[in-house]
Amino acid sequence: MPMRSRLVSGVLIATLVSQLTACGTLFYPERRGQIDGRIDPAIAVFNAIGLLFYVIPGLVAFGIDFATGAIYLPDGRYSLAPESLQEAIGADGQVDTAHLKAIIERETGRSLPLDDPRLIQHQGSLEQLASLGLASAA
Repeated sequence: MPMRSRLVSGVLIATLVSQLTACGTLFYPERRGQIDGRIDPAIAVFNAIGLLFYVIPGLVAFGIDFATGAIYLPDGRYSLAPESLQEAIGADGQVDTAHLKAIIERETGRSLPLDDPRLIQHQGSLEQLASLGLASAA
């Protein structure tokens, strides 16, 4: 009996570990919030393995990765230094989205849909600004 329980435990552990690693959201949490782009083949393969062995969890992994945008490769050509975004912060500490959109378009040449309902907005703190070497305007 101990050999059978070890085998069952091993299969259960392998199943759980493979499902935990089959999601791009866990591998690359910084990619969340992307709207589109090229699909990362490594994440697609991990999700496909989950789909091959466990249909429902594999579908869930694909769904989560597409919904959060973690399945898309980041485009390194379109990144900005945090200091260049300082002028988009108003005197009251709020971000002026129109000014932010203009800065991004000027620096990267791309117009972002900041009014897209799929856009994920994160609230920052004074500690985060300080860690980037920025001062709060408020």
